[in-house]
Amino acid sequence: MISRAERAANYVILTVFAAFALYPIVVILSAALGPADAGGTAGPANFAAAWEIGRFGTYLRTSLAVSAFVVVVSVVLSIMSGYAFGTMRFRGRTALFYLFMLGIMMPSEAIAVPLYFDLRSLGLTDTFWAISLPQVALSVAFGTFWMRAYFLASNRAIVEAARIDGASSWRILWQVLLPPARPAVVTLTVLVFMWTWNEFLIPLIMVTKESLRTAPLGLAFFQGQYTSGFTLLAAGSVIVATPVVIFYLFLQRHFVRGLLQGAVRE
Repeated sequence: MISRAERAANYVILTVFAAFALYPIVVILSAALGPADAGGTAGPANFAAAWEIGRFGTYLRTSLAVSAFVVVVSVVLSIMSGYAFGTMRFRGRTALFYLFMLGIMMPSEAIAVPLYFDLRSLGLTDTFWAISLPQVALSVAFGTFWMRAYFLASNRAIVEAARIDGASSWRILWQVLLPPARPAVVTLTVLVFMWTWNEFLIPLIMVTKESLRTAPLGLAFFQGQYTSGFTLLAAGSVIVATPVVIFYLFLQRHFVRGLLQGAVRE
């Protein structure tokens, strides 16, 4: 059993790390709710001013559309590819899996410029697809690795019993293996959503239309073009970060359960 001194030491360490993590958030919230840099309004009025001046309504709609598309397509493709690599045996399986892993090892900065020229030759720059499709490709690489590890650790007896009963591979995936995999799928969904929402480089390079700017990109332009004050910038930062926080809090229980189950393990 853990002694009282060890428990107290654990709480002290956790409190210190929590303070380090929460301090920047408290500073940003305090600045966003404080008086404006040039005087005037304070409190919630700063958010209204930042929303109107920075045109965050348009940017948030674009980010929500891109994130929803990337999450849905990436998670579905990752489930199917992870199931194939985790439960099936076919020629070239190992080589093809490591080809998928290049998407994890290759940073987006290394492929952004050649990807831009490829999409421009296809006439896809300055479109919704120029922002979404590259992020789908990057997310599927990690998602395949994530779901493959889960399916490798799944109960083989249940799969064999389903096959004996005449279930097809498609039915085994969606009706036998996927329901217990909900924590792993939710964890993958949260991670992909956060990565997609916070992506800055790909939208910066692929689009020039203001209507296609995502929220982080719009925040950067808001800082550079509309205001040099910290108060409205802090309010804009809170606006951009709020959807991610809400999404995480809504799925927090399943997200933590997926991590504790050790979904990424061989």
